[in-house]
Amino acid sequence: MANQQDAVVQEETLAPHVRLETDTGETFDLSSLRGKNVVLYFYPRANTPGCTVEACEFRDAAKSFAAMDAVVVGVSPDPVVSQSNFKSKFHLPFTLLCDTQKTVAKAYGVLKEKNMYGRRVIGIERTTFLIGKDGRIKKIFRKVKPKGHAAEVLQVLSRL
Repeated sequence: MANQQDAVVQEETLAPHVRLETDTGETFDLSSLRGKNVVLYFYPRANTPGCTVEACEFRDAAKSFAAMDAVVVGVSPDPVVSQSNFKSKFHLPFTLLCDTQKTVAKAYGVLKEKNMYGRRVIGIERTTFLIGKDGRIKKIFRKVKPKGHAAEVLQVLSRL
């Protein structure tokens, strides 16, 4: 599956609009965070091993992100109840967004064809976008490995 969106979502371009339901059922709008750094990370599914490692690393580094005026926001195709349970179970101090229709994943070019147990499926490629205070994408981390990722993002953020 070709992703024309990949050519549009590049570093130093404006981050695509995000308006989704949160883990609490409220509406989240990315534009409300203008003036702050935003770590927008996409993950395939709540409560899976890799996604849990990644979320817990962001949780454990929450004070460091806050000290750099950065807000962490997770996005997956999970519904509100799954996101809410995931957040509660692992005491995640940040907002999780429910991209059940995968519209934001498509806009950011992270919906990819993957090989899962010999079958081709369309799913979320673990990707993080570091968005600057001006609303522009400062760094894109593609094909993220969960372990050590939060530290990697913090390192780049410290250079902004």
